[in-house]
Amino acid sequence: QAKMSRPVQARRLEGIEKNIWVEFVKLAATYSTVNLGQGFPDFPPPDFLKEAFTRALSGENHMLHQYTRGFGHPPLVKILAQFFGKLLGRDLDPMTNVMVTVGAYQALFCCFQAFVDAGDEVIIIEPFFDCYEPMVKMAGGTSVFVPLRPKAPKDGKLMSSADWQLDPAELASKFSERTKAIVLNSPNNPLGKVFSRGELELIADLCVKHDVLCISDEVYEWLVYDGKEHIRIASLRGMWDRTVIIGSAGKTFSATGWKVGWTVGPNRLLQHLRTTHQNSVYHCATVAQEAVAQGFQRELELYGKPESYFIQLPKMLQQKRDWLVQSLDAVGMKPIVPEGTYFLVADISEFKSDVPDVPDSDDPYDSRFAKWMVKNKGLAAIPLSAFYCESHKNNYNHFIRFCFAKEEATLKAANDILQKWKREKTSP
Repeated sequence: QAKMSRPVQARRLEGIEKNIWVEFVKLAATYSTVNLGQGFPDFPPPDFLKEAFTRALSGENHMLHQYTRGFGHPPLVKILAQFFGKLLGRDLDPMTNVMVTVGAYQALFCCFQAFVDAGDEVIIIEPFFDCYEPMVKMAGGTSVFVPLRPKAPKDGKLMSSADWQLDPAELASKFSERTKAIVLNSPNNPLGKVFSRGELELIADLCVKHDVLCISDEVYEWLVYDGKEHIRIASLRGMWDRTVIIGSAGKTFSATGWKVGWTVGPNRLLQHLRTTHQNSVYHCATVAQEAVAQGFQRELELYGKPESYFIQLPKMLQQKRDWLVQSLDAVGMKPIVPEGTYFLVADISEFKSDVPDVPDSDDPYDSRFAKWMVKNKGLAAIPLSAFYCESHKNNYNHFIRFCFAKEEATLKAANDILQKWKREKTSP
């Protein structure tokens, strides 16, 4: 038989075949007894949301089983426009200022495909959610990286995600005439950092000065702790016209498998996202959009009240965070206390004797440590180096990321593994 000899792979896919989630999800499924790796809750969404889904699925409106408007189910874009209009202090048109996507992941893909051309540069703040870099490359652009640099806390306190900061001069040096956009992720995955108003104003001023777009990944917007405030960069002077806000029902309502996301922004930007959307997935699941619309309707009515899920969920997660912080600290893994998100990062330096270093290894130390830990201890986590570009992976290779958005029993099982491990290390 005649076999094809010509290359079939598009050049834009070269070098991005490997994916941390494919590798570690497989490892966790094979070896782990406790999975604190992937960022999803193992507890259910709120009852009101499940009931809304059931009503939509089994109710008399059979059209909810068919296509809805491609750019977003009308009830959902309407309530999102109302809700985010209230938060941003502006009137939003549901048909032009909101677009529904297949999760925040597709929203990001639409942004890079719609805005980035060959030769364009996109500034990415490290550590970053790992899909940003390959998505920029697939669009033909070049990623330019600027790190958050940790500063040791005083008085022997545990480090906070707030101790990881941008160097203003270093950030400014990354902007040039080739810069098309900057990606902002606040609250940040993996660190849990919530950018302060001062930090956001620094970014905003540079965006305005250099006429740069801002892709603002705000999927953890409701998950902030210790009285911190999530500030939307689009609300700052000069930023609405150049910002696309990205949100997620998965993180907002603890239903990551529903894959309902959205973008909010000016029509001059969203019109190009619509072009990308209509020529890729075109449409998102109608029933899930209907249920999310009802969830937001409830939350709009309860906004700011104690019974609001957007108030209850972060309270619950802060308790889980504090519990895991204490558990890790007690065994000698130094946690970086997150201000937001599902995640906390821990320093594994005290455990390095368990997994000796291998000089000149292609695999960063934290990656080998995480693989060893899941295989030998049954505890899954994600290496922090996965959230850095190739040339910076070994600069921060003694940290791993844990997800604490888990049932109490899951966190207790993780603690039992850590306590047993600690005893084994200290026994004669």
